Amino acid sequence: MAATAIGVVIVLAVLVLLGALSIRIVQQYQRGVVFRFGRVVQPVRQPGLRLIIPIADRMVRVSMQTTVIDVPAQGAITRDNVTLTVDAVVYYRVVEPIKALVNVQRYPAAVLQISQTALRSVIGKVDLDTLLSDRDKVNADLKSVIDAPTEEPWGLNIERVEVKDVALPEGMKRSMSRQAEAERDRRARVIAADGEYQASRRLADASRAMAGTPGAYQLRLLQTVADVAAEKNSTLVMPFPVELLRFFDRYARATPAEQGEAVAEPVAPVTGDGHRGGQHR
Repeated sequence: MAATAIGVVIVLAVLVLLGALSIRIVQQYQRGVVFRFGRVVQPVRQPGLRLIIPIADRMVRVSMQTTVIDVPAQGAITRDNVTLTVDAVVYYRVVEPIKALVNVQRYPAAVLQISQTALRSVIGKVDLDTLLSDRDKVNADLKSVIDAPTEEPWGLNIERVEVKDVALPEGMKRSMSRQAEAERDRRARVIAADGEYQASRRLADASRAMAGTPGAYQLRLLQTVADVAAEKNSTLVMPFPVELLRFFDRYARATPAEQGEAVAEPVAPVTGDGHRGGQHR
C-alpha cells in the first residue's frame, strides 16, 4: 500500500510538472510564436491561455505595441553645403511576428541603424530652407526610406518619423539673424514709404478742395490755433496767412503811383437823406 501511494504521488507530481511546462499565458498586446524542434509552428498563438508540448516546443512572445526609438543626433551636410546636426524619433510596430523573429536578428537595433542611415541620406538631398520650413516633406521622405526595407522583409510597420531638432553652427545662426533683420527693415521702409505716398495723395486732394473755398483756409487756421491752445502752452504760435505775405510783397514791388492807387480813398460823409456828400447829378 505504501509503495502504491508513493507511485500515485510521483505520477501526480509528474503530471503537475508537465502541466506547468505546457501552459503559457499570452498577454493582450502580445502574440506567441511557437518553435517545435527549431521549426515555426503555425498559426501564431493569440492572447489567452495556451498549451504547448513540453520539451519539444518553445514559445517566444512578441509585443505588438508601438515602439518609440530615439535616433541620436547625426551630423549631415545639406544639398546647399550647410553642415548641421539633426536628431529624430521613429515610431514603429510589429505586424508579422514570424518575420520579425526569423528574418532579422534583434529588430529594434536594426531599425535604429537603418534610421540613422536614412536620416543622413535624406538630409543630404534637401536644402536648408526646405529642412527648416517644409518639415512635413522631410518627415514623409524619411518614413518612405525607412519603411521600404523593413515592412515586407522584416514584418515591421513604420508608423511615423519626426525630425526633432536641427542644430545649426553659430556662424550660420548669425547670418540668418542678419538676413531676417534686413528683411524686416526692408518691409518697414516699404510700409513707411507707402504710408507717405497715401498721405501725400490725401493732402493733395485736401488742398484742391480748400482751393475752391477761400474761407476754408481761415477755418483751418483757427482750428490749428485751437489745437495749440488746448495743450496749455506758455507760448502760442500764430500762423501768418500766406495771402497777406503775397499782398505785402506785391505792394513793395509796385511803383509809387500804383501804391497810391492801392491805398483806399477816404469815405465821404453821409448826409441826412442817406446820400454821401458830393455833387449830385
